[in-house]
Amino acid sequence: MVYDFVTNPANWTKTYPGSNYVGNLDDLPLKVGDTWEEAGADGGQIYTWHLAMATRPKLWMFTSVGRLGHDRDGNGGVEGRITVQYHFTQPGPDTLFTRTMTIEAYRDSPLPDRLFRVVNPAYIDRYHDAIARELAAVPAVG
Repeated sequence: MVYDFVTNPANWTKTYPGSNYVGNLDDLPLKVGDTWEEAGADGGQIYTWHLAMATRPKLWMFTSVGRLGHDRDGNGGVEGRITVQYHFTQPGPDTLFTRTMTIEAYRDSPLPDRLFRVVNPAYIDRYHDAIARELAAVPAVG
């Protein structure tokens, strides 16, 4: 249940503090090679994502495509790459979900400070709490 919820980008605006728009989700669940877009908190900077790996129920990994934080027409933004990995284990009755984000940037193409405010690890507990809240609201099956 956790895997299916967090690997559906349509749920991100409900849980991730830095996401206020997700689009171009043509067919769910996403398959390796699919792309979609997400906008940050101000809605102006778009990130285009590509699903690189999907090994249900253990791993889901996606990476940015093109310039980071481009506008809605694909212009602007900065060079770099972001890769995000979701790992799922079940050490007991519950699922343990971890998220690793790697940001690669060039010295001559600095990323905006506002990006780092959004991805600050200090906020990860809010994200996990929001996922738990949303999953608790899902009616039990059976």
